[in-house]
Amino acid sequence: MDWFILFIAGLFETAWAISMKYADGFTKVYPTILTFAAMALSVFLLSVSIKTLPVGTAYAVWTGIGAVGTAILGIILFGESKDFIRLFFIFLIIVGIVGLKLFSKD
Repeated sequence: MDWFILFIAGLFETAWAISMKYADGFTKVYPTILTFAAMALSVFLLSVSIKTLPVGTAYAVWTGIGAVGTAILGIILFGESKDFIRLFFIFLIIVGIVGLKLFSKD
């Protein structure tokens, strides 16, 4: 269950990064509120998951999920580069996340 909570925390990390883009320097009210709410939920869920998961592993997985999710949504929503080399390195982050999960002693 803690891995699932950590995964959801990573999704909220992606949500706050994307909503921060829409907040336009915190000049737009609703995206700003969404940004801070997603930040709070993300950190709260991370704190719940590290009660039983190793903190270094959990933090790395959390940031990895956020980085991959944000990069993919950046491509989809904002037309960011989808060059092969960029996608390759995003794939490497995914491999790292999976590796941490598979070889973690939780």
